[in-house]
Amino acid sequence: MFEHKVIPDAKVMLLAGVLASGILVTPPGVQSAARAEKPSVAAASTHYQPNRFSRRAGMYYGLVWGVDSLGLKAVESGEIIRFTYRVLDAEKAKALNSKKSEPFLIDPQAGVKLVIPSLEKVGQLRQSGTPVAGKSYWMAFSNKGRLVKRGHRVNVVIGQFRADGLVVD
Repeated sequence: MFEHKVIPDAKVMLLAGVLASGILVTPPGVQSAARAEKPSVAAASTHYQPNRFSRRAGMYYGLVWGVDSLGLKAVESGEIIRFTYRVLDAEKAKALNSKKSEPFLIDPQAGVKLVIPSLEKVGQLRQSGTPVAGKSYWMAFSNKGRLVKRGHRVNVVIGQFRADGLVVD
């Protein structure tokens, strides 16, 4: 390898830049040594989980809409995308359970807008009625053609409620 020499003033400026930007810079020798090491069993068994949304967004959904634990999951071999949420404040969460608001899911990457199907004997595939604090609720969006895939970032809109950038599991 090659030896990396830095002038003392440059070290201080580099450190200040790294701290200010929040980016960690490692010397080239450290990166190649880290790649050469075999991953531990614990590191190999963990799976990368992308951030569902920022902490600030989570606080917003809780304070304004009375819900948390928002999640999306592809089920039934990807034919359905299930949106789930937990109610914190039943009064604030009424808007999400209202039959008057038409929910839909937008996937900008796939260029589609999914709706909740209505079955003849069952009705819409969603829970409605008066929400209860502490309970979880769901709704299912039809993903015919499986255009929305795991890992896509999507937006869920229910009346005035809007959750942007949720990741499909």
